[in-house]
Amino acid sequence: MNKKTSTTIQLLAPFTGVCCPLSQVPDAAFSQKMVGDGLAIDPTENILHAPCDATVTQIHPSKHAVTLLTATGIEILLHIGVDTVKLKGEGFTALVKVGDAVKAKTPLIELDLDQVGCGVKSLRTVILLTDMSRIITLTPTTEQFVNTGDLLFSAEVSAATRTVTKSDDMVSSAPIVVINPTGIHARPAAAIVTAIKAFDCDVMIDKAGKQANARSVVGLMGLDIAFGEQIVILAKGKDQQAAIAALSEAISTGLGEEGADASLMTKNVESDFDPFSEPSLLLQTSQDPRQLIGVEASPGQVKGRLYVIKAEVPKFDTFADDAQIEQQTLDDAMKVANQTLVELVEEMHNKDMGQKADIFVAHQELMSDPDLYDDCIIELQQGKSAPYAWSKSICRQADKLAGMDNPLLAGRATDLIDVGNRVSRIMAGLSQDTIPAELPENTILVAKDLTPSDTAKLNPAFVKGICTTLGGASSHSAILARAMGIAAMAGVEAKIMTLHGTEVLLDTAKGYLLLSPTEAEMAQLDVIKNAAEQQKALAFVHKDETAVTLDGVRFEIAGNIAKVSDAQKLVEMGGEAVGLLRSEFLYQDQSVSPSEDDQEQVYRAVLQTLGQRPLVVRTLDVGGDKPLAYLPLPKEDNPFLGERGIRVGLDKPAVLRQQVRALLKAADAGNLRIMFPMVASLFELKLAKQVVKEEAEKLAIDISGIQIGIMIEVPSAAVMADVLAEHVDFFSIGTNDLTQYTLAIDRGHPKLAAIADGLHPAVLRLIDMTVKAAHAKGKWAGICGGLAGEKDAVPILVGLGIDELSVSVPSIPEVKHQVRHLNQQACQLIAAKAMSCADAKDVRALMRDPNTLLAVKGDIEKR
Repeated sequence: MNKKTSTTIQLLAPFTGVCCPLSQVPDAAFSQKMVGDGLAIDPTENILHAPCDATVTQIHPSKHAVTLLTATGIEILLHIGVDTVKLKGEGFTALVKVGDAVKAKTPLIELDLDQVGCGVKSLRTVILLTDMSRIITLTPTTEQFVNTGDLLFSAEVSAATRTVTKSDDMVSSAPIVVINPTGIHARPAAAIVTAIKAFDCDVMIDKAGKQANARSVVGLMGLDIAFGEQIVILAKGKDQQAAIAALSEAISTGLGEEGADASLMTKNVESDFDPFSEPSLLLQTSQDPRQLIGVEASPGQVKGRLYVIKAEVPKFDTFADDAQIEQQTLDDAMKVANQTLVELVEEMHNKDMGQKADIFVAHQELMSDPDLYDDCIIELQQGKSAPYAWSKSICRQADKLAGMDNPLLAGRATDLIDVGNRVSRIMAGLSQDTIPAELPENTILVAKDLTPSDTAKLNPAFVKGICTTLGGASSHSAILARAMGIAAMAGVEAKIMTLHGTEVLLDTAKGYLLLSPTEAEMAQLDVIKNAAEQQKALAFVHKDETAVTLDGVRFEIAGNIAKVSDAQKLVEMGGEAVGLLRSEFLYQDQSVSPSEDDQEQVYRAVLQTLGQRPLVVRTLDVGGDKPLAYLPLPKEDNPFLGERGIRVGLDKPAVLRQQVRALLKAADAGNLRIMFPMVASLFELKLAKQVVKEEAEKLAIDISGIQIGIMIEVPSAAVMADVLAEHVDFFSIGTNDLTQYTLAIDRGHPKLAAIADGLHPAVLRLIDMTVKAAHAKGKWAGICGGLAGEKDAVPILVGLGIDELSVSVPSIPEVKHQVRHLNQQACQLIAAKAMSCADAKDVRALMRDPNTLLAVKGDIEKR
């Protein structure tokens, strides 16, 4: 061979690991050299490096494969593992972007070996020269184990072959729908190449106006063809019709890939059966046609007119000619959006809503996410327009969040979409605001969902209420609405979107919207509101009095707090203790773990503020719906059934020990109680108590005066309460999680949240079981979940013998006032009736019965 028509290339090992021939890769596309020729490595490190000097021409959206092009036109594919495309990018981080010129040994991809290894068939990574027709000789290393940078193989390669380009005289197929479950990745792409090997013609695949050579696996992967998308085959040459016919049949039947099933694409089309023809039986609907049911997101009883918002959707072209111009368009829009967010943060601070300003600081962080921007650049370099690239990248990231079992992270998908819409609207020349700047007085705003930005700009003087068909009580919009004093209801029937201008009464406590109320109904609402305001004022006057029932039984009314300043507010509101200090919220906005000294100072400050009032500190409760930036946890299929609560502390004892030491050091400043969250067994409790004992001994601190308790949040703890009571000083029942685990309903679920009610008889029976077990051992039991502050629930909890009610700080005076007007013996009879009800709906009906309201006061004569 003439040296002028060939070149020699040397590829270095991109990983440290064990070498193996392609024949040992458990994927026919690689083992049979359908994709290219080269070598494979079983990696023992987590960074994929460049095997030579080259330019990055393609990074698969799932980040498991990278394509490089050398200066001499040699294409190299690095494909990590087998079936890794199914992970959809989870466990992979791109360290470079398309267009980067890289040197040999430059880091390209970082992967989580444990996460990826557990999710795929094999981690064997192939390093391939993709154009088999150019390879003259290939000489692999003789070493079985290589380090990153060692010579892996050398190859003599002939000059570049002719490039296939689209021409007007190409014959095209009819559109074909791709039925491969994960689209056209390496294996089905290799099957396409194999299917046309015997035909003498040029063949291309077209997807939405973008083409690739059908004989190039890498080119086909670069089209990013997903399940359900349509493609067209283009061909030119002697066998063009035969090639199209053969390839059409192969693609239509799934290219031999397992799980590809054409019937899935047509099943619903061919059947007359419509699974959505009837409304869900699970969704609560009112029997009264004038009522629409929803879930309380922010409390309130208001009247007004519905103002329905249907935001204009930005329109844009998919493709563009100049990637640089598109990138500048995107950059300019992001700058404008960032400046708006800066102004929003300042506005929130001016409204004395500094904590809520953090939401928009988080929006700035989301917008500056390098992965998000890199995804956009990849799309731009593939010929897409800036609005399309931005929209697709936002949707891809938001879908990942929305699909998580973790409701807090899923809720952040709304924040990401908020950011995305802001930038999209700027590029489309539309106003960033989707809600009119001026709204009529007594407006009740209606939308499918409201972004945090929408909510933050509302004027409570005009907007009295919010109703959304989506969302939930834990969304940022709901949090903002509560902070602004705007009544809000989520999960409202979609019918509300057609009722613009209708006069309504919104009663979030009852969970319904009353359409076209009469004058008498509106007057009745005014009476109820005035009575509530008078009772609230009276309760505040007597806030410092103890909560003793009419028959002389005293109850401790405590508060739930999350920061030092809350402790002072608790004292001012007549709180008798802190029943729950959520310690994780003291540090949730930090990027690094707080030091032991920092923690000690916070606990000491709270204790000093409280004086001799008891302080119950719940140790770090993360996992599930409570992520912490400085304590990343592995992704779990069911995070609420995995590593959360005390399990995190026991799995990472250094974190638990540091917090326990800080607590013990601060204990001399007041009346400290330590509480462990999410305890499900005696095994976990004993381990946690052992940590406290060991750290106390190291510090030479006497802990005999420090009470140690646990939260009862899972049914197993309630059922085993008689055993657990021997090893604790108290129980505190977290009714939010106890309800969730007992009923197997995520309390943030948009459809089912309304029936995840803590007054369900099953939950009440577990509370009763826990209280009896505690009292039998001479221990006290409290409630620190949302149920403790509900007016319908307080009489039942008093009847069940709960010793402490820990509620939101503003609710303390009213709960004390309510307890002072109850008769415990009468409440015991009502509690027994409640536990015998069929469901929570019946319990609430019982508690709203006028006879019950008289009975709980022991007012027998008036019955």
